[in-house]
Amino acid sequence: MSNLFVFAFETPTGAAEMRDALVGMQKEHIITLEDAAVVVRKPDGKVKVKQAVSLVGAGAWGGAFWGMLIGMLFWAPWLGLAVGAVTGALSGAFSDIGVDDKFIKEVGSTIELGHSALFLLVSDVTADKVLERLEGFSPKIIQTSLSNDDEAKLRAAFGAEEE
Repeated sequence: MSNLFVFAFETPTGAAEMRDALVGMQKEHIITLEDAAVVVRKPDGKVKVKQAVSLVGAGAWGGAFWGMLIGMLFWAPWLGLAVGAVTGALSGAFSDIGVDDKFIKEVGSTIELGHSALFLLVSDVTADKVLERLEGFSPKIIQTSLSNDDEAKLRAAFGAEEE
């Protein structure tokens, strides 16, 4: 089962720094991130969302490959490549996996100007090792899908106050 975590940071780079640390831990197989998104609310109020995976780009590359392959069968590889890339990009643009984009933007618009937020969808975690390595970060916990007891333990690990 996956768990959702939303953390807020008082700096525009805090969320990206914690995400990068978690990606490093994923390479060591102590955490499995299904999705990660960083939101930065700029001083002018605009919300910038950076998803871990660009479905549009991935769809375009996949579509281009398959389109070119099929195009070769009909002696029109360039036409197949172009049609496949456009089709793949469109399907990627209309697909949504992981944390809901609308939810990310809604929460992102509520964080303070110049601050950032990190959205995580985590399936497997070795909690003691991950928390030990994240001690240097001091995020505010906005939301989790954990039980109340587990959320209280997480807040205690980050030194956060109960809300």
